[in-house]
Amino acid sequence: MGKIHVKRNRTGVKSGLTPRERVLAALSRKETDVAPFSLGFGINGPARAAFASYMKMETAELDDFLSELPDIRSVSPDYAGPPDRRRGGADGAFTDIWGVVRAPVKNASDTYMEIVSHPLADIETVSELEKYIFPEAGWFDFSTLPEKIKAAGENGKYAVMLGNGNIFESSWYMRGLEKTLEDLLADKEFVFKLMEKVTDFYTGYFRSALEAANGALDLAFTADDIGSQNGLLVSLPLWEEMIKPFHAKLNKTIHGFGAKTVYHSDGAVMEAVGGLIEMGVDVLEALQFDAAGMDAEILKKKHGDKIAFWGGGVETQGVLGVKTPAEVRENVRGLVNIFKPGGGFVFNQIHNILGDVPPENVEAAFDEAYALSGY
Repeated sequence: MGKIHVKRNRTGVKSGLTPRERVLAALSRKETDVAPFSLGFGINGPARAAFASYMKMETAELDDFLSELPDIRSVSPDYAGPPDRRRGGADGAFTDIWGVVRAPVKNASDTYMEIVSHPLADIETVSELEKYIFPEAGWFDFSTLPEKIKAAGENGKYAVMLGNGNIFESSWYMRGLEKTLEDLLADKEFVFKLMEKVTDFYTGYFRSALEAANGALDLAFTADDIGSQNGLLVSLPLWEEMIKPFHAKLNKTIHGFGAKTVYHSDGAVMEAVGGLIEMGVDVLEALQFDAAGMDAEILKKKHGDKIAFWGGGVETQGVLGVKTPAEVRENVRGLVNIFKPGGGFVFNQIHNILGDVPPENVEAAFDEAYALSGY
């Protein structure tokens, strides 16, 4: 096995930066002693179990080991809203704050929560939409957030992030993707009102959290998967007209408290990166280079002086689950050597590590990342 089972002292290298200082410097596009590290969406259950066995660790031991790797920690406020808007069912189904119901669906290697009920699927008018009960920031208790930030960040040692502001996704989760895409073309008034209500919630939620945090929250995680494998889900002009302004409003709120905005999108989003920068995104997360037109060198050269990149560490779709450990290492080296120079880089696999990923490939990716991390 490689070196990742040997813990690295990430606070005692060269300059002695703390993980938080390292993250904030890197995201301000400054070179640091080592590259900040993130596990992103993490390792799915079956892959985690296989990795624990491979590393000859008990599950709890592996969890402790993995928890020490990232330089970024996440927090969330306590839910205090209506019980029927955040509850599980006996069949494993779960209803979220938007009234969207998900149920477990199995494939060959894992189980995923898939949407089985869109609560706004059958409404037709804005007046009907006005009658729906949307979540409010007041459904959350932000009073405990300062202590949570203090504990997660270990008194300022680690960068702390709050999520998740996904405006377009939250809207189509309630409405259904096909109907929402139809609305963007045929009923703009309806979908505008829907996304306006979603944005009102997220601006209120982040404002309340950032006020309670009093400067201790470093990052705000936002998202919308606007890219498919082959291109944007909607045309660039339509995205700029109907979706971009809502994120710009949310980002303005977040920036008003001095936090940086992290934006996640999978897929082929190359043509929208300039617009993401315009709407106030500080950090672009994911970077799926298996998608059409996604070119690491062009992305770094064209936009690297204006936006930081969180991802681009190793491909999960076309490499991590299907290539050899040597090929995984080669992929990590190629991407890190593109994104690391000049700062503005946090190592992260493109997305979560799925259940069919061989454990030796997980080790190869993390081991190579650590070997390359020093600037």
